Amino acid sequence: MEYTRQYLDEVAAIAQQFPVRAVEELVRLVAGVRDQGGRMFVLGIGGGAANASHAAADLRTFAEVEAYAATDNVAALTALTNDRGWSASLAAWLVDSRLCDRDGLLVFSVGGGSLRPPVSENLVEALRLAKERGAVTAGVVGRDGGLTAELADVCVIVPTVAAERVTPHTESFQAAVWHLAVTHPVLRRKTATWENLAASR
Repeated sequence: MEYTRQYLDEVAAIAQQFPVRAVEELVRLVAGVRDQGGRMFVLGIGGGAANASHAAADLRTFAEVEAYAATDNVAALTALTNDRGWSASLAAWLVDSRLCDRDGLLVFSVGGGSLRPPVSENLVEALRLAKERGAVTAGVVGRDGGLTAELADVCVIVPTVAAERVTPHTESFQAAVWHLAVTHPVLRRKTATWENLAASR
């Protein structure tokens, strides 16, 4: 009971400290990509990869954003990793996807990527490529934001309230942010099934 209460208290503390302005900027960035006919490419590693897949699906379903997650195509990504190396794999996937200046990149990462020490270098290389091609970039990250905070146009940094639980809190709040985004009046185009059923009663 004590640990459960502590964990949930930490969740509440993060929510109270959350960077609301950055979330609003993220919503408008995605809306801008959609409204100019661009695509959102959503990237993550580990838990962030699972979040990227879910976020891309929700962006398509509820916000009518053409969205793709690199890790949804394991054949393409593992081939690129084999041929180009792990650090270049995501950038190579974006090249194959013909990333252009109408598009956007959204990164989910706990640390935001680093070159020294080398952690999530593939996310950093993807962000660099996106900047070179004129695509807008965003991230939802933890800790100090890493290189995502330096490179992205918009960066939502999940507040750290317990360093020993930065990973689960960051990945949990990534889900909160994309669900907030796709239900935000600026982005939402459709309502989920259960909400539709409740409204019809």
